[in-house]
Amino acid sequence: MTAFGKLIRTTAFRLTLVYLLLFAVFAASLLGYFAWNTRRLVTEQITSTVNSDFIEMNDEYTRGGLRGLIYAIENRALRPGANLYLITTSTGQALAGNVGSLAPGVMSHLGWSETMYRRLDEQDNFDHRALVRVSEMSGGFRLLIGRDLEERRRIFGIVASAAQWSVLIVVVLGLAGGIFVARRVLRRIDAMTGTTQRIMAGDLSERLPVGRSGDEIDRLAENLNAMLERIEMLMAGLKEVSDNIAHDLKTPLTRLRNRAEEALARASNEAEYRAALERTIEESDGLIRTFNALLMIARAESGQARGGMVDFDAAEVVHGIHELYEPLAEDKGLTLAVEAETAPLHGNRELVSQALANLVENAIKYGAPAAAAQSSSAATPACPDIVISASRQGDDVLLSVTDHGPGIPPADRARAVERFVRLEASRTQPGSGLGLSLASAVATLHGGVLRLGDSEPGLRATLVIPAAAVAKLAIPSPLEQKTA
Repeated sequence: MTAFGKLIRTTAFRLTLVYLLLFAVFAASLLGYFAWNTRRLVTEQITSTVNSDFIEMNDEYTRGGLRGLIYAIENRALRPGANLYLITTSTGQALAGNVGSLAPGVMSHLGWSETMYRRLDEQDNFDHRALVRVSEMSGGFRLLIGRDLEERRRIFGIVASAAQWSVLIVVVLGLAGGIFVARRVLRRIDAMTGTTQRIMAGDLSERLPVGRSGDEIDRLAENLNAMLERIEMLMAGLKEVSDNIAHDLKTPLTRLRNRAEEALARASNEAEYRAALERTIEESDGLIRTFNALLMIARAESGQARGGMVDFDAAEVVHGIHELYEPLAEDKGLTLAVEAETAPLHGNRELVSQALANLVENAIKYGAPAAAAQSSSAATPACPDIVISASRQGDDVLLSVTDHGPGIPPADRARAVERFVRLEASRTQPGSGLGLSLASAVATLHGGVLRLGDSEPGLRATLVIPAAAVAKLAIPSPLEQKTA
């Protein structure tokens, strides 16, 4: 398609043509109305002048009779720019006046009419037009008084010419403006098209150009760029997850295979086979938990879990988590406390509970104070090792888990919520590095955020969730890093 063909097919050019047509029709109608009113005004002035002359001629006829009327007509007919005058007998014979000839039947028609005429001092010019009034006088005489319409024609011609030029100028300027606007829009669309083609070719780092005007195209480009950033982030996350799965799950799968091979090679009785199978089942359960966590994160990030939104009290969830994990904390020599107030929340109770449980598990694994690691008697009831809390702050519900362990350095907090990331380099504790990822995904699903802060010492992990969860899929922002 040629450049001109693309130009005239643009929506901007077509809209310009539509608006141009409407404006041209409006302008033509307005000028036509003005011309019609001008014509009517001139006609009314002519009518008024002729009527005044008739009154004066009637007075002359009353005072001086036919002779006085003829004398008055002859005097007035000699004046420059005089009206048309003609007096005839009942048989149509002209007695006086400045009209040489009229269209047939004019004198026989009483009242107003428009007619072609020739003045008495002209020979062949019969293209004049006049508005005349014919009246019958006493004695059968007929008097015609009229006014030439050249002035009206000239004024109407001026208005008509102005209208034609105005419409022509409007059309030319409208087309020029339409072409300018269409070309400008077309350049921007072509730039966007080129960018989208590069994106489709695989370069997800490309972004649509955004101008400075802030118009609807710029707003669309900004939203599309936000969508592209979201897609790029998801694709990067997918790649990272794939890489992490390949690395982190390779080890347990290798252990499964080695244990099965070892059992086949060395086991000599039923007890040894049973022990090997139990270790295999335990390792398989760990793999299943990892995949379940990945599926739950995927459900939360895609918004599929939004259908299970219900109203519940966050304090009940906190007490349930406390009851579930208190025995485990005691086995680790830690004290688990609750600080909860009534906090109504609308959301997915299962996912919120799972996210809070993950935070508690992390606190139990990594949040023990140094004294607790050496002696289980270091903690006292006055200072619990781990605190689970629920509170209302403005329009948000805060679910927090606070410990007194080593915490997470501020530089590592953004990375800590990524999948399969474990800041413990030795990896002596069991786990897959998905706990904080799931908690962050659940907060994002509800339109909230996961905050990681200091508890001096230790870590305070807080789920900040709006009391009335948003109905749309929120685009996750970088982790809010705030120190408590």
